[in-house]
Amino acid sequence: GLPPVEIDTRLVEMADAQAKAMAKRNQVTHDPGGRGFNKRLKASGFEAKSAAENVGAGYHTLAEAFSGWRDSPSHNKNMLLSGATKMGIATAFAPNSKYKVFWALVLAEPDK
Repeated sequence: GLPPVEIDTRLVEMADAQAKAMAKRNQVTHDPGGRGFNKRLKASGFEAKSAAENVGAGYHTLAEAFSGWRDSPSHNKNMLLSGATKMGIATAFAPNSKYKVFWALVLAEPDK
């Protein structure tokens, strides 16, 4: 089995900034404004042995977002990241956008 995960405030802040950046641009992307995942992770101050990010949009509930990620092989692989014990998740609402709701999930294994 996998270890339990707990919320890390740095990863929550990272996920929140990602969800808001996607909502602002009305775009689902790992690279808003030229700041890819690895650059954003480094800037967060979280030192990770391994990490992954899931993004999505159009899901109105956490259950829908989770199901969408679970049903996607690449996103499900991220959620099953071996060694991940920390996470951050956030959503941003953009009522005038195509998708309305944007999601970001970050999972990480700390570099001890």
